[in-house]
Amino acid sequence: MIGSLWLVPLFPFAGFAVNGLLGPRVLPRQAVGWIACAAVALSFLFSLGAVSGLGQLPESSGGLVVDHEAQRVTQTLFTWMPLGPGRDGRAVSVDWSYVLDPLSAVMLLVVTGVGLLIHLYSIGYMEHEDRSGYARFFAYLNLFMGMMLVLVLGGSLPVLFVGWEGVGLCSYLLIGFWYDRMFDEKSGMSVADAGRKAFLVNRIGDVGFILGTLLLLSALGTAQIQDILKAVPNLSAGMATAAALLLFVGVCGKSAQIPLYVWLPDAMAGPTPVSALIHAATMVTAGVYVLARMAGLYVASPTAMTVVAVTGGLTALVAATLGTAQTDIKKVLAYSTVSQLGYMVLAAGVGAFTAGVFHLMTHAFFKALLFLGAGSVIHALSGEQDIMKMGGLRTRLPWTHATFLIGTLAIAGVPPLAGFFSKDEILWAALSGSGGSLLLWLAGVVTAGLTAFYMTRLYMLTFAGPPRLTHEAEHHLHESPPVMLLPLILLAVGSVAVGFVGVPHFLGGASVPNLFEHWLEPVMPAAAGGAAGAAAAGHAEEAAHAAAAGAPLSEWGAMFVALLASGAGIVAGFAMYRGGPRPERATPAVRWVRAKYYVDELYDRAFVGPYRALCRFASAWDARIVDGLVNAVAFVTDLAGEMLRLAQTGYVRNYALGFFVGTILILYYVLR
Repeated sequence: MIGSLWLVPLFPFAGFAVNGLLGPRVLPRQAVGWIACAAVALSFLFSLGAVSGLGQLPESSGGLVVDHEAQRVTQTLFTWMPLGPGRDGRAVSVDWSYVLDPLSAVMLLVVTGVGLLIHLYSIGYMEHEDRSGYARFFAYLNLFMGMMLVLVLGGSLPVLFVGWEGVGLCSYLLIGFWYDRMFDEKSGMSVADAGRKAFLVNRIGDVGFILGTLLLLSALGTAQIQDILKAVPNLSAGMATAAALLLFVGVCGKSAQIPLYVWLPDAMAGPTPVSALIHAATMVTAGVYVLARMAGLYVASPTAMTVVAVTGGLTALVAATLGTAQTDIKKVLAYSTVSQLGYMVLAAGVGAFTAGVFHLMTHAFFKALLFLGAGSVIHALSGEQDIMKMGGLRTRLPWTHATFLIGTLAIAGVPPLAGFFSKDEILWAALSGSGGSLLLWLAGVVTAGLTAFYMTRLYMLTFAGPPRLTHEAEHHLHESPPVMLLPLILLAVGSVAVGFVGVPHFLGGASVPNLFEHWLEPVMPAAAGGAAGAAAAGHAEEAAHAAAAGAPLSEWGAMFVALLASGAGIVAGFAMYRGGPRPERATPAVRWVRAKYYVDELYDRAFVGPYRALCRFASAWDARIVDGLVNAVAFVTDLAGEMLRLAQTGYVRNYALGFFVGTILILYYVLR
């Protein structure tokens, strides 16, 4: 099926077209949901077939170019943008091509596999939506999937950017799906405002991505990703740093890193399956994917690597503190996503690209599980999202409770669940990697403790303690239907099992190889020196020696400290909230955390307010000056017309009199 790689994104686009054109009026509701699911299922099956073919690659032929050493297949469909001759006189063009290699294979299976479960879940979650809205929702979901698959498979930065912008558009459409509703009475922000905020913040990041792409195109004469990576040694250090940092601006927008993280918590305005899709399988993982895909460029710039590592570590820590004060069940998970994305970016910054992608994969399972579990709770409580009005749901929603608990333990890093393995890899890289430091490791460890605390708090306030339900929620309380529970069960199984494909060498030894690391070995470069770089390239023995030589703790010791932090967070959360909500003193620190450090207010005053003032000035200038000048011309023209109209009476005697007077004046002028 490698030759049919182009069909993988085509199926969701076809589902989008069918449901978008026929769904609102022609197709029955049930057909709409199953068409959308079938489109993604076909993409998943074709992805499985193509990925299985990486083990036995064919020879290059037709539109396929095969690199057996890198286990990479490039399928060129057509020449998209002929750009004319480059600096060396050779023709420069951008082909519409798709690339399948071990990295894009991981992303394909994550996007289509988790995405399929979210589509299936949506059939039950959106059952009360009217026919038109139901068809529109599934059409947008399919479009989202298609754009993400274009992003993952894109063989050049411009093709990747089409998918990049496409998922941005779809996030706007899906976050603002209920555009006529209010979702936050305290802030007064409407659902439509949330969609616009996500769209605009991402456009800021996209400016950096475009500039980075153009810089590489002008410097190297190519936009094909593999050609760029091969030519990176020809770049000067300054050029490599500039390009890497510009691309990283785009990464900060898509993957919600400081300072462009503010859109993601407000993205909770959309339906819960949208939150799961954005946070687990599609949009926010795109930035981390670009870091891994362009790893060779970042490795060439120690400065860029430092910026990436510090940004990721700081984002992980700050978002974790914000998660401790949220009362909306979805916003707790939203800040959790920002924090976990910070972990992934931190891994890339210290050279552990494989660890970052591994955490991306494990996170997709347990974060989709948690969001869909939250959606099951919201569905059971008729839309209630305030965890202060929940409690005691453990026995009333047994399947939702059991699966949500597994997701909670996985993200808290409890062994042997998936989050334990991937988080530990990142923390060890932050301590022992070439770009790592004790400070970055400590930030990661504190983040792990805070994550365990706020997730335990979320679990206790939702499922344990005395019920605090409203009368309406109590009346409608019910377990979700099977079409929603099946995805939860499958994701829970994944959250338990998927971590075992990446067991660290110090735990597994020779008997349990790190399959994930071995799989990505052909496409992941080693950073210059250090354990993280060696591990990224799959050299376990070199990694062990480098770590032993430079790390202040052994890998066993680092793991023990991280587990101690997570355990302390779980114990603290259980002790503080086992009896339900507790009064919190309004100290300055608590007020700052509840106010999200006033970052939104700062941005509003520094950027949004001045921009709105500029818009008001421009509006006044347009109304008073521009329109005034135009109206003045119209007034003069009208006045002239009125004066000339006096001479156009339609009476012959008046015209004769005019001729007579004119003749007299002319004779007077000539004869005087």
